[in-house]
Amino acid sequence: MGQDQTKQQIEKGLQLYQSNQTEKALHVWMKVLEKSSDLVGRFRVLGCLVTAHSEMGRYKEMLKFAVVQIDTARELEDPDFLLESYLNLARSNEKLCEFHKTISYCKTCLGLPGTRAGAQLGGQVSLSMGNAFLGLSLFQKALESFEKALRYAHNNDDAMLECRVCCSLGSFYAQVKDYEKALFFPCKAAELVNDYGKGWSLKYRAMSQYHMAVAYRLLGHLGSAMECCEESMKIALQHGDRPLQALCLLCFADIHRSRGDLELSQLKLHCLSEGIYRGKGLQRELRAHVVRFHECVEETELYCGLCGESIGERNSRLQALPCSHIFHLRCLQNNGTRSCPNCRRSSMKPGFV
Repeated sequence: MGQDQTKQQIEKGLQLYQSNQTEKALHVWMKVLEKSSDLVGRFRVLGCLVTAHSEMGRYKEMLKFAVVQIDTARELEDPDFLLESYLNLARSNEKLCEFHKTISYCKTCLGLPGTRAGAQLGGQVSLSMGNAFLGLSLFQKALESFEKALRYAHNNDDAMLECRVCCSLGSFYAQVKDYEKALFFPCKAAELVNDYGKGWSLKYRAMSQYHMAVAYRLLGHLGSAMECCEESMKIALQHGDRPLQALCLLCFADIHRSRGDLELSQLKLHCLSEGIYRGKGLQRELRAHVVRFHECVEETELYCGLCGESIGERNSRLQALPCSHIFHLRCLQNNGTRSCPNCRRSSMKPGFV
């Protein structure tokens, strides 16, 4: 496969990827990797594979392609390609929580001789290093790296980088318990998406909404937290972003825990997990979550013990018995018994709920 055909196939893969046909895009790119003799084209397709596997949560695969990309960059003997490949290697280790390795590779990037890509990628190197320092709870160094990345973004009018840094700063301030700033920076990221993000991937909107949800929950604004988290999950499901789906599930559980409805948090978790596994065609995992969902419903008794209909799906008058079991009023009236149909205790004078 020659240079022109390689470019065409890479572009075809990008179009498929942007239309959410991820597996087809990966198939096209892997064919390019197998058949192309163009080193520059191979380098580019490896970058596409690194990004795709990152967004799919396949971090070991991401690392594997980043290592191959390093070897390709060395063959090309181009410092710009070498810088980009070391950055991808740093990001891969960051995703795998190998934070010391991430910092080492970032320092390698910063130590490379002056390159054309340095001005563009320097901010991303600082951002990755900041995320690694944050993972190690080295807060002062993390903040210094984030501020450096932010200066790169401002100096180069890079709104996309600024958006990513603002999300990381939101996470930073959430960890150091400055919840007002933890909300301010993701809100700033959301503004950047609205102002400049027309051609951006929806993942930037999803990312800002998720960090806003976390901050709103910490501030006790649970309604706003739920709204932002639902928006983020919606986009994550559309794009098959499994890492963000997992973060949203945890955030949903935290919101329900803050409300005190622990049972509902389990229901939400199993219900959303069911949707994810159904979309992935993972039948064994799907069956497990469907069974667990119905077990949770039974455990929390969110249905009338007489007619079997779910309670709360429509406006209807309920009656609570002294034993705390709840039924539709009409069902109890039609049943005509003086004892609870569930536990057979005397109903005495039930109160309305």
